[in-house]
Amino acid sequence: MSNNITSTSEGKIYEVFAKFKKDEPLRNIGTVIAPECELAKMYAYKLYDEWTWSEMFLVERDKIRTVIEIQ
Repeated sequence: MSNNITSTSEGKIYEVFAKFKKDEPLRNIGTVIAPECELAKMYAYKLYDEWTWSEMFLVERDKIRTVIEIQ
């Protein structure tokens, strides 16, 4: 990832991924900041509830690894 900021004074940055239908790919729908994972899950659920998602996931930004990067 080109954005290497992984935390703030409020907590860790979590990337949020979701999809509408089971057979769709996940898409990155945004981020939340929280001091711990359970709170991040609640924030993501509440913040991105304007759509009816079939699945939603989050991952700590510092756990994401680049495989191919634009030069």
